[in-house]
Amino acid sequence: MARLKKILNRKNYIPVLLDLTDTNHFELTAKINGIKGRFILDTGASNTCVGIDKADHFRLVSEASEIKAAGAGAREMETLISDKNSIQIGHWKCKKLKIVIFDLIHVNEALTMHQAKPVDGIIGSDILIKAKAVIDYKKKFLYLKK
Repeated sequence: MARLKKILNRKNYIPVLLDLTDTNHFELTAKINGIKGRFILDTGASNTCVGIDKADHFRLVSEASEIKAAGAGAREMETLISDKNSIQIGHWKCKKLKIVIFDLIHVNEALTMHQAKPVDGIIGSDILIKAKAVIDYKKKFLYLKK
């Protein structure tokens, strides 16, 4: 049987190395609107998110949202929405990304309690679906379709 990497390479997938943290989260580097940041890969997150404290850093233009965010022990958090953003993960790019902006303090507090570094945001299933992502957990690679 051919190796996963070879199969996906033939199908025009781009490999992205993942970093497994001490908290068992996969992290990766991505650029939003051309600006580099650290993100958790979260298959359970419906949308890609950025912390409200990082919105200006990533040049996100936002508007109020009716959507309430929940997760990682927090519920009913106010959110903002930012449309028409670009994202680059490795050599994979998307030019029209909607990003949810909300307070990630609870996420970063949990990470720092375990001596992990805080993150700028979360890469959610919206990206994973759009990129027809494949995750190789053993080899710590994310594959995104060109």
